[in-house]
Amino acid sequence: MKFDRLALTVGLTAAAALLAAAVSAQDSNPRFGKWKLKSDAPPPASNVMTYEPFNGKGMKITIDAVNREGVKSQWYYTTMFDGKDEPVTGNPGSDTAAVRIITDRINEIVYKKGGKVTQILTNVLSPDGSTLGIVYMREGPDGKTTGVTFATYERQQ
Repeated sequence: MKFDRLALTVGLTAAAALLAAAVSAQDSNPRFGKWKLKSDAPPPASNVMTYEPFNGKGMKITIDAVNREGVKSQWYYTTMFDGKDEPVTGNPGSDTAAVRIITDRINEIVYKKGGKVTQILTNVLSPDGSTLGIVYMREGPDGKTTGVTFATYERQQ
């Protein structure tokens, strides 16, 4: 009887340690959380990105937006940071996204529609982890850059 309790205690302790390690590994990505676009656009316009753990080492990205007229939209995708195209749901301008890590602070995201690149983003996390700076490069059907814009997102949680 004593052995069974000891074995159970050791087993539960080991399971708890493994669970804590798995959760800790998922929480280690400094991008996880909610990020709000810093914008001069008047309310109700807003844009919030939520980055959540996905499948061990990946991330689910959800964008909740409200335009100037108050129309809400949401779109999302997942990534394992391997540069492979993954389906995008809810964004009429993109049907796939591919994310790859450049450095521990810089990610590159390539959006495509019908197999053609429509936009390339460079996502840079500030050294203190409180700000994301994003460079958006849009491409036309001929593969040439048609515009470049910049955005700043601030951590909400």
